[in-house]
Amino acid sequence: MISIRIPLLSKWLEKRSHPSNPEKWLTDLLGIGQTTYTGVAVNEKTAMQTTAVYACVRILAETIASLPFPVYRRLSGGGKARAPDHPLYSILHDVANEEMTSFTLRETMMGHIALWGNAYAEIERNGAGDIVALWPLLPDRTWPERNKNTKKLEYKTVLPDGTLALLSKEQVLHIPGLGFDGLVGYSPIAMTRQAIGLAQATEEFGGRFFGDGAHPGGIVEYPGTLSDVAYERYKKDAQENYGGLGKSHRLMVLENGLKYTQVGIPPEDAQFLETRKFQLNEIARIFRIPPHMIGDLERATFSNVEQQSIDFVVHTIRPWLVRLEQSIQFKLFTPTERRLFFAEFVVDGLLRGDVKTRFEAYGIAIDKGWMNRNEVREKENLNPQDGLDEFLVPLNMAPVGQTQPE
Repeated sequence: MISIRIPLLSKWLEKRSHPSNPEKWLTDLLGIGQTTYTGVAVNEKTAMQTTAVYACVRILAETIASLPFPVYRRLSGGGKARAPDHPLYSILHDVANEEMTSFTLRETMMGHIALWGNAYAEIERNGAGDIVALWPLLPDRTWPERNKNTKKLEYKTVLPDGTLALLSKEQVLHIPGLGFDGLVGYSPIAMTRQAIGLAQATEEFGGRFFGDGAHPGGIVEYPGTLSDVAYERYKKDAQENYGGLGKSHRLMVLENGLKYTQVGIPPEDAQFLETRKFQLNEIARIFRIPPHMIGDLERATFSNVEQQSIDFVVHTIRPWLVRLEQSIQFKLFTPTERRLFFAEFVVDGLLRGDVKTRFEAYGIAIDKGWMNRNEVREKENLNPQDGLDEFLVPLNMAPVGQTQPE
């Protein structure tokens, strides 16, 4: 790793953007989000303050991080077998580096992809060139650039102490999300900033609505004109004694002929509840998360929740797994190793249905002869038993053209 000390806010402003119109990387570095039509500034970090965004990112990150991720060896006769002796097995499956587990690394990197559209990790190697650890890099402070002389990709990252580090492509595991140049993924938050900004605006409206509970509750009338002193006194008294949700039911005492008339919630204010509900589904749509998984059970039933959960694995989790597996296969395995080894997520547990459906499927698999009983026991987390390794086939079946023995 090559490190260079640079003053971030001077040379970077000069080279990469005009001070009056800073680029997105700088506004994010300073914690300033891009302003939406609602007036709410949204970036990848502030978006996590929206409960639906937080829930979607957490579901994706925790689900993928919790899956077993072993390294397999391809068998000469076909099939595969786990390869715990491979140096990457422990890193991908158990311990990523001396400070974090494999679960933590994958959870962090998946969160980075879901928010920023890219995940980066520095590849640490020993003197023999073997990979010994993976260290996550901050996606908002890391980016690829093509060397003007060699035409090869390089990665630049800003370390916590302000040092700009230069890494070769062999030193970085880069997993991009959806993008159109094949190198860098788009930030889902940046692409859908307006929808998230509307969700945050409705949350702010709801907070202010209840925070100023005395405001929408009624109208105070006075037949004449209050003096400045009387007006200021009334405002101070009303705010101190009746403002806020905890004081909304106190007895109000009025002076000087003031008259209080209670009113209901205006229809345009009441509709914000519907807006909040719609934005919940809008954000779930962005991340392709079934609404019931983030707490929206309005259309959920016992029959469709199971199918939605399977759809979640097939249409949401599976594309992410393929993206992760292929990136890791490409960056962490040598060309020679790729012919012999590969890493693959185990998703069987996510696809398990209810007990009745699962056991019926096992029965069909055993009867048709493509699973034995010990393989079924292994899937149910049971120890193998002697005599259950044989494959069974029905006696009344034979290949086409072959007569049954008499």
